[in-house]
Amino acid sequence: DDESDRFRYLTTPIWLSDSLLVNGEDGSIPGGFLEDFKGEVDFREDGTGTFGVYEGTWRFQQNETELLIRSDSLPLPLNAKIEELVANSLKISANFPNPYDPTDPLRLRLTFVPK
Repeated sequence: DDESDRFRYLTTPIWLSDSLLVNGEDGSIPGGFLEDFKGEVDFREDGTGTFGVYEGTWRFQQNETELLIRSDSLPLPLNAKIEELVANSLKISANFPNPYDPTDPLRLRLTFVPK
């Protein structure tokens, strides 16, 4: 079996958003930067997935310590550091370009629990 534990942990459950923070504040509120990531996240074994309302692709990077999420609905790919990935918890963080101030990227922290 070629699949790593991290691959199985990521692809086995459907994940539910637990907290979606932007610069330490709730980004999942109506009109929030991460509002559309709220809900279910499904990392399928074939590298496709759904991320809230987005559909796209995902892949591990940097020896399975980072996730790259691409979607036609996102202006840029989301390259996230995996802070924690175990059977009952997924925590990722990323910097993302700030559309209002390109010199001050948004600090994202997204946490998920199995559905």
